[in-house]
Amino acid sequence: MHDPSPAPDEGSGTLFGLDALAPGPSSGPSASGPPPSRPLFRDSAAARRLLPVREIHAEPAAAASPRGRQVLARFPDARVVEVDSHWGIPGLHGNEGNVERWVRLKGETLVLGERKTLTTRPNGRSADWIAPGASNGCAMACAYCYVPRRKGYANPVTVFTNVDRIIAHLGRHIARQGPKREPNQCDADAWVYDVGENGDCSVDALICDNTADLVHAFRQWPTAKASFATKFVNPDLLALDPRGRTRIRFSLMPPDDSRLLDVRTSPVAERIAAAGDFLDAGYEVHFNLSPVVVRPGWEEAWAELLRHLDDVLPERVKRQAAAEVIMLTHNRDLHEVNLGWHPRAEEVLWRPEIQQAKRSENGALNVRYRADVKAGAVDRLRALVAARTPWLRIRYAF
Repeated sequence: MHDPSPAPDEGSGTLFGLDALAPGPSSGPSASGPPPSRPLFRDSAAARRLLPVREIHAEPAAAASPRGRQVLARFPDARVVEVDSHWGIPGLHGNEGNVERWVRLKGETLVLGERKTLTTRPNGRSADWIAPGASNGCAMACAYCYVPRRKGYANPVTVFTNVDRIIAHLGRHIARQGPKREPNQCDADAWVYDVGENGDCSVDALICDNTADLVHAFRQWPTAKASFATKFVNPDLLALDPRGRTRIRFSLMPPDDSRLLDVRTSPVAERIAAAGDFLDAGYEVHFNLSPVVVRPGWEEAWAELLRHLDDVLPERVKRQAAAEVIMLTHNRDLHEVNLGWHPRAEEVLWRPEIQQAKRSENGALNVRYRADVKAGAVDRLRALVAARTPWLRIRYAF
């Protein structure tokens, strides 16, 4: 067992120092011509510290595809292991033997597969629709993340190489919807599709062009928007020219919570500081206040974060900003896993005296704050937002 205190290549707060590589506000595409050539962040030493890929588990068809070949060429020194399926890979998916190398596994291993089932399902909270994602899993290691539960808890990035089929499926789905006739909490005019439910599209863009392909596809669909949440500032996304058809949602929590729980992510202050650049590059920029962790001093910590938002965000960001408030949901099995690699996180995540069982939409048995605790916390956070950031419209809270 190791001390999970964030190290320079693992934890939030000291991650990469993006300023030297990040394009400035004027570097996005414009009528005056293409942006000046800059080094790609994904080719930087900082990006390779996040993804020092040594092993790639690949379905044969995925490895042979154009996207698969792009990934293999990007990591030429990685050992390639042929697998029948991206699901249930022996020695990779499952708790036993992997807890001690939980964080290392996230960066050193990739999986290549083809997405077999293409289903777009209704949501109505963050987005109108949840799109079939072009990835599953993440190179970051947030202690509360629900995604690892779906593949036996050891869940590095799986890249789905048939992104062309995903985009074709989305095009047909969007065409069937026609124009959006009534505004709702997701958007006033466009059908919103969450394209990153089970991963982080900003990190995926370090691996291949799946995120770029999705952003480029949505800018051609005037009745729809892509949307994804991220905890990672990837300046390469600034050059994709989304033309207002992609909403990026920077996930925020108090910095002390993030340093403990958001392992391997960009520091919170860096996510906030990037908002103006992303807006200027053509993205709609929203925020996820997520997850809200109830622990001693949580209200004061959130008040300070909101004060910082109000102090540093440009007015042009504030005018279009909106937020989602998401209270922590945890899981007993993930709690047991975390005790093996990051027990300090569980001191604030696992609070049985104020939590209760919750059956999720996919049938998993999770825990959430008791109804009275949750309702009270949501009310207090709404009051803090109204007092500290009255310009920040809360689209929904749960």
